[in-house]
Amino acid sequence: MKNLIYIILGCVLVAGSTSCKKWLDVNTDPDNPNNQSVLIQNRLPWIEHFYMYSSGVANYRTALQAGVYYSTNVNGNTFSTTWAAANGNSTTPYQTWFVAVSSNVIDMYNTAEKQGAYHYMAAANVFHALGFMQMLDLYGEMPYTEAATGNPSPKPDDGKTIFNGCMDKLNEAISLFDKTQEAGAPAFSLGDYMNNGDVSKWIKLCWGLKARYMLKLSKKSDLYNADSVLYCLSKGPQSNADNTVVPSFNNSTVTDFLLGDPVVTNGNFNYAAYGSTQRISQYYYNLLTNLRGSGVTDPRMTKIVPASMSNVKLDPSGKVSSYTWNRSIGVDSYGPATRLIKGGGARSIATATYAATNTNISYTIADGTDLANFIAAQVAAGRTHTVSGNVVTVTYPAGSIYVNSTNYVLAGDTVYVNMRSSALATSGIDDQPATDVSWYPSAAAYAAGVVGSTGSFQVRPVSDQEILTYHEMCFIKAEVYMRKGDAANAYTAYTDGIRAHLDMMQAKLTEWQGGGYTNTNPDMAPMDEAAINAYFASDAVCQASGSLTMSDIMLQKYIAMGCSIENWNDMRRFNFSAGNVDGFGVVYPGYQRGALFTGAAQLTGGSPTDPGYWMRRWALPPVYEIQYNSINTLALNRHAAEPNIWSMPVWWDCATDDEYYGYLK
Repeated sequence: MKNLIYIILGCVLVAGSTSCKKWLDVNTDPDNPNNQSVLIQNRLPWIEHFYMYSSGVANYRTALQAGVYYSTNVNGNTFSTTWAAANGNSTTPYQTWFVAVSSNVIDMYNTAEKQGAYHYMAAANVFHALGFMQMLDLYGEMPYTEAATGNPSPKPDDGKTIFNGCMDKLNEAISLFDKTQEAGAPAFSLGDYMNNGDVSKWIKLCWGLKARYMLKLSKKSDLYNADSVLYCLSKGPQSNADNTVVPSFNNSTVTDFLLGDPVVTNGNFNYAAYGSTQRISQYYYNLLTNLRGSGVTDPRMTKIVPASMSNVKLDPSGKVSSYTWNRSIGVDSYGPATRLIKGGGARSIATATYAATNTNISYTIADGTDLANFIAAQVAAGRTHTVSGNVVTVTYPAGSIYVNSTNYVLAGDTVYVNMRSSALATSGIDDQPATDVSWYPSAAAYAAGVVGSTGSFQVRPVSDQEILTYHEMCFIKAEVYMRKGDAANAYTAYTDGIRAHLDMMQAKLTEWQGGGYTNTNPDMAPMDEAAINAYFASDAVCQASGSLTMSDIMLQKYIAMGCSIENWNDMRRFNFSAGNVDGFGVVYPGYQRGALFTGAAQLTGGSPTDPGYWMRRWALPPVYEIQYNSINTLALNRHAAEPNIWSMPVWWDCATDDEYYGYLK
């Protein structure tokens, strides 16, 4: 796959964080770049960028599968609502990894080896592990040992081979980072904008990744080793200062030549908040407002759940003079899904628009109860309306966020605020400043100052892309101690994880406030410290080690990880809400197939305790490995092209090798 493409290098990615001067002299012949002449210090930042993009799409789409988000997008909805797992979800993560990253990782390693640039070699190994482990998590089997070798029909490898290969790469990376680069090798800081050349952070990243990956073996009694995971954690991140994140910016309108998306923005933003189809699910919303049945609102809620302006009044010049915030509620697709069914189906949530002038819409409502309820809603909102028989005509005053449809069921969809955020390259508004990343439904709304969405913490264009964080390490430690039966240490790690995540968020919110982002977006301002303290003392947080449950640990981790593939990985390890893993009970209560489930062909298991009942992998991209490489693909897994491949566990999700290889036969 190496011959597919090589990255065209430039310096725009690092604009705003460091000088572009380092990246200007990139090739022997600047007019004819090639993979042999490119400097390793110019290749690394683009590997970091494109890995962020690849992980962004994987994070977003698996967050749909894990119940974090809901989408009206035709493919995304098959993950969030119908569970029919469309093949259209499969291509982009695969393509962005193999096309944009993996071949460059191999070339950078080989070039760095010739120069004695050991730290660049080590970084190549880290991204090798990050990328191929992500591929394993998603697809189970794919070309690995023959990938990027020039073979147009590479043989795939099984999950065990890929897993062990990634662990070997991390071990080698640690050894390479411990070495001093040879004289003449380019300084690591010249190419690394992720950790700014801090080798100690890279080493901690390696150990933290080893802990993350070793935890995936929790079902394997012959391979899972709690003490080994704890040892890795002891050498991984020890505070938020050790977090590895990719910084992101909103200072350029340049878009990527391959993907057409902004090159400097957050990878999660490029999928979860670029368009208007994504919303918070009720499952995630409930964890932020009623965790452990407490009825307590998490102080992180208003930073994660978006809001729009409502009850807007315009002054004589057409500018906002007063308003209130309409905080989104979650879309129910795991329970009764009453609104979705009533409104026309799984994708029926409507996107709101802006009324530049007073706008009248007439609704015909045949059902008497619905008619009465609709009229009562207009009265409660203080909207001017008239009633003639079963026709209600509502006036949406200038400045309103409303749904432009005569379907009365959709009229209330303004309660579901989309997560959209704006970047300079995507807003469509010429004079929107870089420090205003709120979404406006139209240029007229922007001119008036009417915000359609404040966005969500992890998925703004200026959000950090979280690669490995201290709070994840704390929650891993809590789980491992819980498995060991050490509730006291588990409880300490559990509370440390909650605190670490709140502190990380608070630091970023404070940074945004200092940067002027809060002038237009209060959701980017710091949390109230009194609210944080009250939350820690509330029933939303377990108050004693003796009452701590695995569900307490994993649900707090779920909240903190949010838009991350690791939530879906964790849910697979605990068999979602089956409640049949190691006596821990139901770890993810309420996560279940909703009323709009249509995925019987993809998920053929008969009950929640049947592995095939749940989405456990993605189908391989139909073009790359099924059409063009089918002989090799089907020789390893004869079920790879079948509809129910989506419910087949990957290697680390099986208790034994016999179980895993039995699925492939």
